[in-house]
Amino acid sequence: MAVPGRGNGLMEEDEIEDGFLEVEGEVEEESDIPPHLRPLAEAAQRGDADALRIALDDYNGSINDPIEDGDTALHLCCLYGYLSCVRLLLEKGASIESRDEEGAIPLHDACAGGFIEIVKLIIEYARDPDFVKRMLDTTDVEGDTPLHHAARGEHLDVVQLLLSLGASPKTTNLFGKTPAELADADTQVRRFLETVVATSSVNGQ
Repeated sequence: MAVPGRGNGLMEEDEIEDGFLEVEGEVEEESDIPPHLRPLAEAAQRGDADALRIALDDYNGSINDPIEDGDTALHLCCLYGYLSCVRLLLEKGASIESRDEEGAIPLHDACAGGFIEIVKLIIEYARDPDFVKRMLDTTDVEGDTPLHHAARGEHLDVVQLLLSLGASPKTTNLFGKTPAELADADTQVRRFLETVVATSSVNGQ
């Protein structure tokens, strides 16, 4: 998952070593993206649906080719919350089960960002209930499901949607943490998930 940069306004020497360049007073990230993929990457990262359509039309490779850190164009648009671009990519056949270098599918990215309309759109394209369940149960390299990501981001509406579709609030990741345990203490999401788990335990589910 290529996480959007969150600069703190400071320039450290180790940032230069990690691939950042200072150009005329600006800090720019040095790109490792191959030249033939840059139009796709730039359009996806800007959320420019028109530019993305043109880039796709001009691209000779697969729409599911990894662009950055194993992320496909669909991963990037889900990560940044660009609904129109996600819709375009899905219409053109982008895979909703492609995995990035961290084992995440696009649904993980949409849930992490709390982009519920994108989550709904992905579910709509999945159609088959078994397919939806398979995505909900998909784990990344840390064992996190999409519900874990939504809980960590404290996106209550996404959490509620995933649960209504059959996501398990009891699944633990590689560190033994349930989705509830990834939300901060005394938050609405944590209390909600703990109540769901407790209720299901009482009912023997």
